[in-house]
Amino acid sequence: MASVKLTDVKKVYDNNVTAVHDFNLEIKDKEFVVFVGPSGCGKSTTMRMIAGLEDISGGTVEIDGVVVNDLQPKDRDIAMVFQNYALYPHMTVYDNIAFSLRLKKMPEDEIYEKVTSAAEVLGITEYLTRKPRALSGGQRQRVAIGRAMVRESKVFLMDEPLSNLDAKLRNQMRAEIILLRQKLNTTFIYVTHDQTEAMTLGDRIVIMHDGFIEQVGTPMEVFEMPQNVFVAEFIGAPKMNLMETQLEVSGDKYYVRPFGAKIEVSGSKAEELRKKGIGSRSVLLGVRPEHMTLADANATDAIPCKLEVNEMMGSELHLHVYTEDETRLIVRVPTINLTAEQRRSLVYGAKLYITFEGKVMHFFDKESQKNLIYGK
Repeated sequence: MASVKLTDVKKVYDNNVTAVHDFNLEIKDKEFVVFVGPSGCGKSTTMRMIAGLEDISGGTVEIDGVVVNDLQPKDRDIAMVFQNYALYPHMTVYDNIAFSLRLKKMPEDEIYEKVTSAAEVLGITEYLTRKPRALSGGQRQRVAIGRAMVRESKVFLMDEPLSNLDAKLRNQMRAEIILLRQKLNTTFIYVTHDQTEAMTLGDRIVIMHDGFIEQVGTPMEVFEMPQNVFVAEFIGAPKMNLMETQLEVSGDKYYVRPFGAKIEVSGSKAEELRKKGIGSRSVLLGVRPEHMTLADANATDAIPCKLEVNEMMGSELHLHVYTEDETRLIVRVPTINLTAEQRRSLVYGAKLYITFEGKVMHFFDKESQKNLIYGK
């Protein structure tokens, strides 16, 4: 087990393209940290620099207090699980898992004990004599994890390990990784483009975009306190609704006026705006789809809109609506709250009224796109 520290780490390729810009992060011993972001944001490149599979163009990487910039991957005491499993097709499952231990000249009785123990934890004992081609994708991924487990390394690196699996198997393997983490009790660095994986697995999440860190925080922090528009839209599904509107101050109260409605800002959001001395101004107003509700047509806080798409998601509906100025919004409505007549009325072109509470709003500067309350 070990801490990992990255100081001003950057990666510049031969064509002068910078893939990672001044990456600074300290990962505590036994912490599970997830790098998440869209394709091409630099998350896998950063992990490969930690592993020693990519040269570091600048800065330092420390593992357990030792700078490892010039150490070979085999000397960094890390274990890595790849997206494509990287199993030896001519070897049995047992031999695949045992391979690194045999390279270390470990006695066969110790190898047997480690391999069978890992196989039992991962539920693949019955497959030890099979070859990878006889296994499903999920079983192959367990073998790859087992091969990393037996090395008992200081740091466990996982590069999009579930991306090749179908949705059902991904959910199952995600739960198994959570259990595995509890059993191994080691330092994990996990790369994914899937924000659901990031939210469910990580102690902290590092959100990346175009080679930069956009925000680092716990799952709850990045969801409830996004520092900018990119984080706000990336975390959460469907993504946060954004509306151009006016933030108004009247006495000690704040109001917004989206699409003709008047809604008072309440709770901690109003208090934070007061503390920061923010006055009346144009803003990008953010509200998550799950925080929007259907409203009465006569209410002062009701926003008129028309229904464009109704997605039936089982326990809820995703209503895609557009306002009078063609702004598109998404509203998540629990089906349990709807009568049969209401469900039948939710068809293309139906006129609806929506609203939201004053405590669920996020306010972003239109130019910098930083959160007026939490932005840095």
